[in-house]
Amino acid sequence: MATVRTAMLLAAMTALFGAVGLMLGGGTGLVLALLFAGGMNVFAWWSSDSMVLRMHNARPVDAQSAPGLVTMVARLARQARMPMPKVYIIDSPQPNAFATGRDPNHAAVAATTGLLQSLSQDEIEGVMAHELAHIQNRDTLTMTITATLAGAIGMLANFALFFRGDRNNPLGIVGILATMILAPLAAGLVQMAISRTREYEADRGGAAISGKPLALASALKRIEGLAARTDMNSAERNPATAHMFIINPLHAHAHDKLFSTHPSTANRIRALQQIAQEMGKETLSRIPVTGAGAGRGSSGASGPWG
Repeated sequence: MATVRTAMLLAAMTALFGAVGLMLGGGTGLVLALLFAGGMNVFAWWSSDSMVLRMHNARPVDAQSAPGLVTMVARLARQARMPMPKVYIIDSPQPNAFATGRDPNHAAVAATTGLLQSLSQDEIEGVMAHELAHIQNRDTLTMTITATLAGAIGMLANFALFFRGDRNNPLGIVGILATMILAPLAAGLVQMAISRTREYEADRGGAAISGKPLALASALKRIEGLAARTDMNSAERNPATAHMFIINPLHAHAHDKLFSTHPSTANRIRALQQIAQEMGKETLSRIPVTGAGAGRGSSGASGPWG
């Protein structure tokens, strides 16, 4: 059902893109808009992983530089019966992580130093399993296409300021002005809906891969609390990538609240509690979640984590 919903939302995003092109340039604008969207998506399909990793200054690590993290990801990938992704670390005090890549054979996971320093090993494992689930579900490609289309719709709408659109359209100048204002708004809402749907699925998939849904629930609660008071500068410079992270990295600022690309953390925790009950585990209420450093293992970002 989630896959069908995502496909419908992607179709709506594509239709919206075409409608903007039609409003601004008539039939020719429609064709050019769809060709432009196709070209941008091909480019994003081939280079999205390297682009996003560069945006966040992620550095690759291996079994020598970060043995704990790489060994953990390799074990989880085996449990998920999927190829081992490349592993990166982002130097940021905010605990967070994301996955990227066009398919499971060309994928990468990235974790911040804040995540490796602040969470317990079980919690880190839950987060990495969540990111592997994104790769397994090919969410990384879906969300890249969504972000590309949303950005292109906003850019097309801005063109109306210079070209004033197709004045022969049935709605006239009112339609052009509405397009400028409403099209990016609608694109943002669709992007938000797609991202939220995929996050719930990745939580479920991550719980299945790690077998520790309550550890993931505890990690989500801890990350949200720390992200609310810790800036992530690379995310602030590139807000279009916020939907890729396990928790919105822009939580420290109020401007993202209206179009949050992530579902409520409380709702995600409740869903994971239900999964834990289905798996015969204890409920989250039995796991104490205290300060940011609680549950930290003996190895932080400098030892086996990298």
